[in-house]
Amino acid sequence: MENNFELPVLYQDDQIIVVDKPFGLAVHKNDFMPHDAPYLTKLLGDVTGKWIYNVHRLDAKTSGVMVLVFSPEMAKELTLQFERKEVAKKYVAVVQGNPGEGTFDEKVLVKKKSKFKKPAVTHYKTLRSVETDISYKEKTNIVLSLVEITPETGRWHQIRQHFAKNRFDIVGDSHHGDFTLNKIIIEKTGINRLLLHASSLEFSHPETQTRKEFVSPVPEEFEKVMDSCLTI
Repeated sequence: MENNFELPVLYQDDQIIVVDKPFGLAVHKNDFMPHDAPYLTKLLGDVTGKWIYNVHRLDAKTSGVMVLVFSPEMAKELTLQFERKEVAKKYVAVVQGNPGEGTFDEKVLVKKKSKFKKPAVTHYKTLRSVETDISYKEKTNIVLSLVEITPETGRWHQIRQHFAKNRFDIVGDSHHGDFTLNKIIIEKTGINRLLLHASSLEFSHPETQTRKEFVSPVPEEFEKVMDSCLTI
């Protein structure tokens, strides 16, 4: 399978590599992928000629900042930082409605097709809202909002579950979201992706212990969806 993914490297030294993961690229191989499908750890291994260890995850459909390391020792150090909540993560998303500012703290499912739930905490703040020309069912001129999200915990699809549970579905979420809205937006804009992006990541370098922050700008599709759907 041909690799069409651009893989911007934000930082690299002898211990770690930080990348801006594109939408649609899985972090590592799974049973649902074609045997020759590209995935992040393989692509980085090919580029660097080193073994790659991931210490956190992003869904294939979520783009944005990820840190990976070149040794089990560094992986252990950074994994502990994530477990101790010493890593600061921020996301941006385009959601249906205007959630304002606050915190979601409902329990969420731990994996697909599971009934088991675990505590989860997601803070959010609306950055911009627009009224659109989209109306369907009982909804008229629905509002879309660009939201900054700071998760305290890291459960499976936590952000997507929390926003869907509270009826602020993330645009493009084909698992938990509003399927009718997704279809309308694809038809209007031609953009077919989950509008969720890991915009910044801050952690202590596992060797030097200096704090480092890496930022990825909001993808252009986010603003394009909001602007293309504005009421005239």
